[in-house]
Amino acid sequence: MTERRLLLVNGPNLNLLGTREPEIYGSQTLDDVERIVVDVSAARGFEVRAVQSNHEGVLLDAIHDARLDCAGIVINPGGLTHTSVVLRDALAGVDLPVAEVHISDVSQRESFRHHSYVADVAVVHVVGEGVAGYATAVRLLLDVITGRAEG
Repeated sequence: MTERRLLLVNGPNLNLLGTREPEIYGSQTLDDVERIVVDVSAARGFEVRAVQSNHEGVLLDAIHDARLDCAGIVINPGGLTHTSVVLRDALAGVDLPVAEVHISDVSQRESFRHHSYVADVAVVHVVGEGVAGYATAVRLLLDVITGRAEG
């Protein structure tokens, strides 16, 4: 593997972190999330390209582009988790390891949030750890990418 870069994808409404439903999502912002991911990645010698959009096509384009220069993808698809077959297909189509992360525990929320179209293409799943879950997801994904055994 020659590429030492991760793509961080945050889906719709995640630009509102810190102000949107803080009782569910906490008070940390998207900038805080990106800083956490950059710091954890840098400690392992990886760069990060971050994208957030409320537009599905922008996210699809970023995922497609990742196949050219990224070693893996960390994604919080937001509400697209539960609705987007095309997002799932884009992740499957680029053939990169994927870490799916959710700030809240979606299994304990509304029933429509219990199904993830991304789950079957992700090798790492982190839910309900708040923003700190991004750090967990990055570490686990980098273990997969670099072949490091956890322990």
